Amino acid sequence: MQVAVKVFYLYNYFSMKKKITVVGAGHVGATCAHDIALKNLGDVVLLDVVGGLPQGLGLDMLQAAPIEGSDSQVFGTNDYADTKDSDLYVMTAGLARKPGMSREDLLIKNAQIVKSIVEQIKKHSPTSMIIVVTNPLDIMCQVALKVSGFESRRVMGMAGILDAARFRAFIALELKVSAQEVEAMVLGGHGDAMVPLPRLTLVKGKTLTDLLPEDKINALVERTRAGGAEIVNLLKTGSAYYAPAAAAAQMAEAILLDQKKLLPCSAYLNGQYGLKEVYIGVPVKLGSSGVEEIVELKLTADELSALKTSAAVVSENFNKLKGEIL
Repeated sequence: MQVAVKVFYLYNYFSMKKKITVVGAGHVGATCAHDIALKNLGDVVLLDVVGGLPQGLGLDMLQAAPIEGSDSQVFGTNDYADTKDSDLYVMTAGLARKPGMSREDLLIKNAQIVKSIVEQIKKHSPTSMIIVVTNPLDIMCQVALKVSGFESRRVMGMAGILDAARFRAFIALELKVSAQEVEAMVLGGHGDAMVPLPRLTLVKGKTLTDLLPEDKINALVERTRAGGAEIVNLLKTGSAYYAPAAAAAQMAEAILLDQKKLLPCSAYLNGQYGLKEVYIGVPVKLGSSGVEEIVELKLTADELSALKTSAAVVSENFNKLKGEIL
């Protein structure tokens, strides 16, 4: 164990600060670790299998802290033992999508990665919580729950916040208003089967359906569904990371500061919305206990049907892993 990490352990123990581990030092993980440090949510361990990568990034963030007004300590490591007694893990590790690749194409390989990570989390921090960012996200949440054996409230996925943010951004561009004036809700799986809700989307108190014609709304919905793929196609060799990282950091903030904040996240349903034993994007209340409440919106028949169709896709893909990975 590195001397710097030993010092970090002592500092963390005596200061009683929260400890957050970000698994994966790629663009999403590194940006998320930086966002969490900027929010002063606690001390951050950045973990990756590539030697030197998390250590270098962590040291860079540590040196930026005095400039940015953060008191969070950031350290990089390749050893899961250094993550011991973390309060929260943000799991970003996994293969990224390439042009033409769907989230489901990543299913088997990322399930293997997630399984190995969660086994280490369970070993070193059995009372922690897990925010899953790895794609295909809803299915990876279910893998994490199965492997960890944790209560479902402690395992959740970053999905709806990102999807809603994309929807808000596109609406703001169309209406030429501040994105801060737009309130949007997106349910369902994080992918092509997501369920944006224009009927419940507000712009300064007015519903989107009162502000835009149906064809314009449909175009915004489709762009939201393809929001990640649009970025992948533009970058050619990478995928989105600023928005996913910001979304995961917002979830971490709600949990670690016990904000009781209502946010759309991937959560385990066991009867809500008529769905059982499946992870899907729904509004939840996030606080110090994790997913403290799943909020059931009054959906139209078409909206509920779309949510159930989305959940069926998640269940179908998760079942493909049984006997092979799990």
